[in-house]
Amino acid sequence: MSTALVTGATAGIGRAFCEALAGRGHDLVLVARDEPRLEEVAAALRASHGVVVEVLVADLTDAAQTARVEARLADRERPVDLLVNNAGFGLKQRFLDNPVEAEVAMLEVLVTAVLRLSHAALGAMSERGHGGIINVSSVAAFLPRGTYGAAKAWVNRFSEWAAAEYRDQGVTVTCLCPGFTRTEFHERMQVTPGTGPLWLDVDRLVADALADHDRGKVFSIPSPQYKAVVALTRLVPTRLLQGLQTLGRR
Repeated sequence: MSTALVTGATAGIGRAFCEALAGRGHDLVLVARDEPRLEEVAAALRASHGVVVEVLVADLTDAAQTARVEARLADRERPVDLLVNNAGFGLKQRFLDNPVEAEVAMLEVLVTAVLRLSHAALGAMSERGHGGIINVSSVAAFLPRGTYGAAKAWVNRFSEWAAAEYRDQGVTVTCLCPGFTRTEFHERMQVTPGTGPLWLDVDRLVADALADHDRGKVFSIPSPQYKAVVALTRLVPTRLLQGLQTLGRR
């Protein structure tokens, strides 16, 4: 029986990954800050799928708590076969309107935690000769969208490098780049989820991501719409993209 560790496991894309992976028969390690909600989700997954579910409470903005997750990933006696680096959040305000502490906290979750947990997982997985990592990035990584986009751009480049570096050691690394998805992520930013063609269904998103990971794809970009958006960003000059962003804020 294989085991998957999912960060940000209690809601949104993370919760959908847990459901999909449990449906495939994976045992799970759920990581999030909210212990009561973690226990609730764990109980539901055990009841629905009959898998073993472990709860690991950790705030990934805190180095000591992140270290507990690293230790679990590095545990050779209880191997983790798949790491899903999903935890994350965004800030609604523009850069100078946010306290610098909020910006640093976002960077800790989106970049530092991904680096630290990937380091721990890759060490154990490459030693065993098999394993996988799915890093949840964003279409924003291809756009000049402030510190969130910059952080996700780091995730993209790191994932692309790690996929090539560790493929020969049996580790598959996939970078998932969703666009707007109907989850709690936007609600927490006080943004009302929409219903147009750019808004994605979270269960379909995760199913497609897992299929891409199974095929060994480095990037999983959901839907024809977002594939077109990413292709367009490679053709349009950055200065023009920045200008469009400025117009959108007026």
